[in-house]
Amino acid sequence: MQIEKMLEDAKKTKKILLMTHQIIGYPDFETNEKAIECFCQNGVDLIELQIPFSDPIADGPVFTKSNQTVLEKGIKVNECLHFVEKMTRKYPIPFLIMTYYNIVYQYGVEKFIDRCKEIGVQGTIVPDAPLDEARSYYDYSREQGLAAVSIATPYSDEERLQVIAAVGSGFIYYVPRKGVTGSKTSFASEVLGGIRKAKEVTGKMIAVGFGIQGADDVANLVGAADIAIIGSKIQQVIEAEGLNGLDRFLLSIARVNGGSQ
Repeated sequence: MQIEKMLEDAKKTKKILLMTHQIIGYPDFETNEKAIECFCQNGVDLIELQIPFSDPIADGPVFTKSNQTVLEKGIKVNECLHFVEKMTRKYPIPFLIMTYYNIVYQYGVEKFIDRCKEIGVQGTIVPDAPLDEARSYYDYSREQGLAAVSIATPYSDEERLQVIAAVGSGFIYYVPRKGVTGSKTSFASEVLGGIRKAKEVTGKMIAVGFGIQGADDVANLVGAADIAIIGSKIQQVIEAEGLNGLDRFLLSIARVNGGSQ
């Protein structure tokens, strides 16, 4: 089953889906695994696992520090992929790998995608993979039945949105503002209008990340976005309150869909 069908099925019973994020190896693999267990127990719909990189241009201070910490420990790409494989075999939830194009290119584009398919990943998010220059990445992913998620912003006009939809696959990752991850985003009416326009033009599910801090932000996205992505805030919750705090945080998010979990 490809991820589009998984998401369509999941959306039948929820107002909005939730994708969470972990940087592989931060603070360690054991905490990653416990967090993933907590995600699954709290009704998270997709999990994004990030292979750390030395120049994470889309990441703010929280994730940049985490990337550096993992790299200083000497954790390699193959160790990250081995961890992802362990998680896909343990948990029946769609996993996506997020990383940067340098890692994909150095690994070998087709080899990387083949490996992702082999370990049970449903797709990849590579925010700095240019739509034109990295066509082999997008095209080969599609050939192999893996989503290669493309990025849209409020500055993507209608023509560009059509290109983004045609080249990428799975769903559209919509970045609602300038800047990097971590800072709070204001989901004002013009921002929500931009998300709705992207959905209308592309005809694809829209996932919104960058700056989602809690249940109020997720609730604001209902009716505009299909998927809310929470990354930096989850890391902050784990660092400040541990896994019990993460459980409480996810419980508060689940209430947006009217459920107890």
